[in-house]
Amino acid sequence: MSLMREVFFEGAGGPEVIRLRQAEIPAPAAGQVLVEVVAAGVNRPDCIQRAGLYPPPPGESQIPGLEIAGRIVALGEGVETLRPGDEVCALVGSGGYADYCVAEAALCLTKPAPLSLIEAAGVPETFFTVYDNVFTRGALRPGEIFLVHGGSSGIGSTAIQLAKHFGARVFATAGSPEKCDFCLGLGADVAINYRDEDFVAVVKEKTGKKGANVILDMVGGPYLQRNVQALAPDGRLVQIAFLQGSKVKDFDFMSVMLKRLTLTGSTLRSRPLAAKAAIASALREKVWPLLDSGAAAPRLHATFPLDQARQAHELMESSAHLGKIVLTTGR
Repeated sequence: MSLMREVFFEGAGGPEVIRLRQAEIPAPAAGQVLVEVVAAGVNRPDCIQRAGLYPPPPGESQIPGLEIAGRIVALGEGVETLRPGDEVCALVGSGGYADYCVAEAALCLTKPAPLSLIEAAGVPETFFTVYDNVFTRGALRPGEIFLVHGGSSGIGSTAIQLAKHFGARVFATAGSPEKCDFCLGLGADVAINYRDEDFVAVVKEKTGKKGANVILDMVGGPYLQRNVQALAPDGRLVQIAFLQGSKVKDFDFMSVMLKRLTLTGSTLRSRPLAAKAAIASALREKVWPLLDSGAAAPRLHATFPLDQARQAHELMESSAHLGKIVLTTGR
């Protein structure tokens, strides 16, 4: 029996429930590949899963990890476009925190030329999420005003780069001068320290009272009403998480009607394979040229060996990071 290391959660709770164990290497089913994992991205949904609030979809492994990069070592039946030895990064439903992980062939993307496999592990989850929500759901167009909350996060740093490259004027919120400088360095036109400034007032001031055309938000809670206030007529609010809650009292929908606003949002993990494959196809066409040329790249804040997944989660939940956190296997 061939064994590998994998991270698991010994019950629901804080980072203290994270454990490492030996497990059998999985085998790819039809349409899948087996990847020898070099690195796996750490994402906020991993922490929410660990807390017992975001279980994997039916049929998926209980092992955390939504994005990986590594080398293909085996092919499932019917896979014809990939070969053993190919270096790829992939979006996965779970199982990334391990030495080996099964991935759908349709969700494997060739490692961008300038990136190491460790850097490439920080691409799939954030680039899939940002492209689909900002450009498909949010329909951001060149010349429009785009606001992203949490600009120094993995999602935020990706959103700033892509929105800027596709011709938007970019605003970002962050919680410290250092984080604001980080956002500006990525291409944001305006960085707003939400601890000292009212983002609604700043957006209105800097846009001649017009507001933002598209807002990407992961905060929720008290930000919901303020986002509506910050939107321009015909603006679009795209919700991808609710770090401060999904329920609010006394929400006033009048501005939604008067300004003809669109409120939308999505999750990625539970969507059908065909939907995620369509995003992968769009990324190959629209975004991979930017990554291959070096015009865009994930920003890595820290890497941890697989057996230090607890420390990686502690850093994630501290919100002290600038960009992505990645686990490495040493393979």
